[in-house]
Amino acid sequence: MALVLTYTKRVREALKAPTRIVADLAFLAFAAGVLGLLVMMGKQVSAQYTPKVEISLSFLALPKYTLLSLGRGFAAYVLSLLFTLVYGTVAAHNHRAEKVMIPALDVLQAIPVLGFLPGVVLAMIRIFPTREIGLEIACVVMIFTAQVWNMTFSFHGSLRAIPQPLHEVAAIHRLNGWQKFRLLEVPASMIGLVWNSMMSMAGGWFFLTVNEAFTLGDHDYRLPGIGSYMNEAINQHNRPAMIAAIIAMVIMIVAVDQLFWRPIVVWSQRFRMEELSGEEQQSWVLDLLRRSRIYTWSAAALEARRQHRHREKAMAVLVGGDGNGEAATPTSPAGRRGRPGNAIAAMLPWLVLALLAVAAIWGTIELVRLLVRLPIHDAVKHEDWLSVVLALGASFLRTTGAVALGALWTLPAGIMIGRSPKWSSRLQPIIQVVASFPAPMLFPIVTMALIVLKIPFTIGCVALMLLGAQWYILFNVIAGAMAIPSDLKEVANVYRMSRIERWRRLYLPCVFPYLVTGLVTAAGGAWNATIVSEFVQLPSGTFVAFGLGSLISKATAEANYSLLAAGVVTMAIFVVFLNRLFWKRLYRLAEERYSLNV
Repeated sequence: MALVLTYTKRVREALKAPTRIVADLAFLAFAAGVLGLLVMMGKQVSAQYTPKVEISLSFLALPKYTLLSLGRGFAAYVLSLLFTLVYGTVAAHNHRAEKVMIPALDVLQAIPVLGFLPGVVLAMIRIFPTREIGLEIACVVMIFTAQVWNMTFSFHGSLRAIPQPLHEVAAIHRLNGWQKFRLLEVPASMIGLVWNSMMSMAGGWFFLTVNEAFTLGDHDYRLPGIGSYMNEAINQHNRPAMIAAIIAMVIMIVAVDQLFWRPIVVWSQRFRMEELSGEEQQSWVLDLLRRSRIYTWSAAALEARRQHRHREKAMAVLVGGDGNGEAATPTSPAGRRGRPGNAIAAMLPWLVLALLAVAAIWGTIELVRLLVRLPIHDAVKHEDWLSVVLALGASFLRTTGAVALGALWTLPAGIMIGRSPKWSSRLQPIIQVVASFPAPMLFPIVTMALIVLKIPFTIGCVALMLLGAQWYILFNVIAGAMAIPSDLKEVANVYRMSRIERWRRLYLPCVFPYLVTGLVTAAGGAWNATIVSEFVQLPSGTFVAFGLGSLISKATAEANYSLLAAGVVTMAIFVVFLNRLFWKRLYRLAEERYSLNV
């Protein structure tokens, strides 16, 4: 019997050996691919600056362009994630700072990409006049501005919604600030943060054609990438190149979803606040990693090193003292002595704050100068404040319609997807591909369809805004539906609630805080999308819908900085006013009546 068992064990190990070898090879290939992408980005960043980059429409150049765009997207995401964790945590813990930080976030979210782009591009070119790093930094920052706001709002809202009993447990165990952040706040916010990260990544792709192929007056700033490739294909009316760009974008999005987002979504399920029930989501990448001996050895080595450092730090605290038997902890007088850098570290935040204040004052003065130059009324060119106000009204009607239409289908669809792990597993890749695909690449097709259907562009451009705004609502609602505690579902089963009662008393109230976050970010996304939705340039002609977005796009193309500043400032002020008047009340309602933080 023992011989049979031994033989069976050896057979199983022999059968598993090829799988482990494949897993090791896959892990090495993935690591080599990441390293190659970093090397490619390094060469691009350090290259000589050229005033005008020629974009090749050869199919052979498309893989390189796609990888360069992918590198910029991930660089912007890392920057967005760091900003989100720091900014959202400070705003959630410091109520005085929150009164300034959240409105500031509203203002920054309301500024369209073209509002940041001219200043950032010109500044980076002056700082790095001989290298491509200037334009690369500008492009990454622009993608960052399209990603970060949704993530920060979601993370801040998740921190505010952590149930009070969990805070009490953290206080009982005397967790310090870092421990509470690492062991409570980040895990409790993980599901919403992951889903909103996917949506933010998709939002970054939305303006890819604008960020990589930017025109300011007579100057043409381009970076090699799939966005500039698509832009050049549209300008040359090269349909095969346009189709190839769409195929390459789909392949990239699917690869990112399967290799990056899908494993993270599955991994994030461990942070749910109750035990999983029913069918769990799976990821073939995670399964492959678990079978890779190289990955397990590397992870074990890193964990052992971390524990060794932790033990050394603990021993240093135990053996160190101030002569009275007290440990020389960082917060004790003995721990503070002998650290001359502490004074500099204490002064650093004030120095940064002073520099930001000086920059803000200087920027405000320059902005006022630009705004004063714009006339109140110009009957000839219609480049005046009156046109800006009228354009604001037109864009407001369109963005409101886009958000309403988006919520009409994403709310029920998001709840149904989030409730079912099976459907979430099946539909997440499809949703991720569709949401991540840069909608401006589809604008020529949609615009042609509007012409065929004889729909006026002034009305049909709402469909273009909808392509970019609706996904913010869907991803937030899915995250909210997935976060519904199983206990509440069991209560609904005990009371034998009908389907309508479940939706009215359970699903809709539980996802309402997430829905509000989605609506706010969707509204901001719709306002940002006006700059590419109301002003579409095709080889067959230029389609313009009178509105604030088309006014900003026209001002950017003509380098009319006064009109550009007026449009951006007007949009920002109005969006902030709308947030304070309407969305803030919905936030308060969500926290007071529908939050699980009881």
